[in-house]
Amino acid sequence: MANVVVLLLSSYTSRLVTSVLLFISVAHTQNTVGSIGPPSCVAEVTQWVLTREQVGKSAVRVRLSLDKNLRLCGQNETDADCCPKPLCVLETLQVSACVGGTPQASLLIQARIHALLMPATAGSDNKTVIPNQVYQTLGSCPCDLTFGACDVRCCCDKDCSTEILKLFASHCLPGPFGGQVSPSPDYQCSVQSAEDSSDWFPFLCVHSPPENNPYLGLFYQGKTIATKRGPSFQRPILSAPLPDDVYLQGSPIFTANDRYFTVPQTVLGRCVNNAPVAFLKNFRVECATLLHSCPAGPPLQTLPKDLTVKVKNGQGGDAEVDVIEEVAIDLSPFISGTDAVASSDERLVCENVTLALDYKFYWRGNGITRISVTHTVGTIFLNSGVALTTRYSAVFLNGEFAGEPNSGNPGYQVGLPVIAGIVDTLENDTGSIQRSSINLWKPVGDGFCSTAEKKPVLFGENSTSGCLLPVSGQNLTQCDLLRETVTSLQAALITATYVAKSGNPDYLTMTDWVNISYVTLNSSNTSSCYGIPSHQHIHVWSLITSTVDGIPQRDIRAVQVSYSPSTWALDCGGGDVSSCVDPTETQLFPITSSVTFTDIPINTGPPKTRFQINFTEYDCDRNDVCWPELAFPITKYYTGEPYSQSLAKGLILVFFFVTASILGTPWRQIRQAWSCAAL
Repeated sequence: MANVVVLLLSSYTSRLVTSVLLFISVAHTQNTVGSIGPPSCVAEVTQWVLTREQVGKSAVRVRLSLDKNLRLCGQNETDADCCPKPLCVLETLQVSACVGGTPQASLLIQARIHALLMPATAGSDNKTVIPNQVYQTLGSCPCDLTFGACDVRCCCDKDCSTEILKLFASHCLPGPFGGQVSPSPDYQCSVQSAEDSSDWFPFLCVHSPPENNPYLGLFYQGKTIATKRGPSFQRPILSAPLPDDVYLQGSPIFTANDRYFTVPQTVLGRCVNNAPVAFLKNFRVECATLLHSCPAGPPLQTLPKDLTVKVKNGQGGDAEVDVIEEVAIDLSPFISGTDAVASSDERLVCENVTLALDYKFYWRGNGITRISVTHTVGTIFLNSGVALTTRYSAVFLNGEFAGEPNSGNPGYQVGLPVIAGIVDTLENDTGSIQRSSINLWKPVGDGFCSTAEKKPVLFGENSTSGCLLPVSGQNLTQCDLLRETVTSLQAALITATYVAKSGNPDYLTMTDWVNISYVTLNSSNTSSCYGIPSHQHIHVWSLITSTVDGIPQRDIRAVQVSYSPSTWALDCGGGDVSSCVDPTETQLFPITSSVTFTDIPINTGPPKTRFQINFTEYDCDRNDVCWPELAFPITKYYTGEPYSQSLAKGLILVFFFVTASILGTPWRQIRQAWSCAAL
């Protein structure tokens, strides 16, 4: 049943409207003039039911009801009560108000009613329950508010059939996603075209499409993640992301089945067996394991076929890993203790234990051309337990040479190695820098200097380390030889004579490098053992030279290496006099090295006065409103374009402001007042 509500207002205020009779008829167009005929006070039979309701003393509310079923007829249905086509009713009605058989007023009503199309699934009055945005996709159709039913004018509603969409195809809800109806801001040029626009409007409005508004961020566009019940501390297992077409520096390397290519590495100080390998990131790690039984699985028990995998080369193809097998005869670099190396019938024999995996990645451009791995295995004899140290490494070679990574661009980044080098003289008498190293002690195992390794000096990180040197009473009688031995050990840490100023130096430009200065010690020719250079100190001075995207760029300005002498003598106290009696008995003496970084202050001018410290109105660094930068484009600090062009554009902008002020409302009122006064 369809209803049409009409309100007729009578112009006869002095006459009671109860004497007014209402008649309804179908309006017909006259062929002669093409207009609707005059109102009629004769009752006509129609499919409409007319009811009236008194509203006050001078108005009547008229309600027209259609006494017909608006259901769309079936394919072979002959019932006249249904609608044979989607446009069920299309006719023009004329309601006439008559008093004493004479028409006094009339109203034309055009009825256009479509058939009621029922959805395939029964609708529900329940509203759509919005799921958790973390696990469900939200925002594909915001105007879909009713579950299982078609929402009118919501063109993205999946519950709307094709026939229903045709009814309001040209009246879809405007805005993003077909349902976000957000008012446009006042600064839009399309909005401020009314009569009450501000004087400054034509010059400072924004041209932007309505879809470009902050409401777009209110919708979550993500993939669906199925929820799984479990403890709150349980970490979800996420699949590896899909690899890109090409490799970039630092991006993970993928296998042919879209999994991470992993090699054991150290993460947060601990060894992780399945750590992804990053493109162009060299590493060399050692993992210690206490074995009580023979290993049965990777990475300590790995077959060659497990290492022969296909890796995506980043160029649309695959690169297969070539495995080179080596058998280690000397196991001393990998296990501690000589009793575990010797064979015995009472000990457990572990064969083909993985001792080292050394990968070589050959790359060109953004792809990998070839991969090889050296698989070092050995036979270990177990008694009660063996401390096994396995080694894993990866190096990326461009051709046959390993690429040397930079330590910043352009300034040094904290935590990256300090770049050092020595002069390499070429045949044409032009010098270049060959990369070298500047290191500190890295004690391992027993801590002796004979087995200690070296670690590079990292920019911005102060560090102190050392090792132990066994010295006997016989060595202390030859102080010059002892002094030379310690000096040679300390000198082996620094094999460079120059340090790069920036993190990406040019190896052919000497101005990008700074010379390392040494503070020498005065040696003594006497037999007393003092002046031993047991401590080596590296002092680095850095300076902030520029800023890139708000990040300070630091350069090295000077490097100084100094030695702290000490006096070595045997300690025979505590009842242990064996080292003083036996000249071959040794004692341990420390040899240390350290590095300190010092920032050179930029502001070396006079100190600020109390007025400069307290008065912040014109200080752009401590005040949100910076008046000195109001004319920034026409000052010398603006370097985006030539000064002449910025000055010309600034003057044109000032001219526009002056013109807008003169032609604006205040000056127009002043001119009108002046004209009226002159007349």
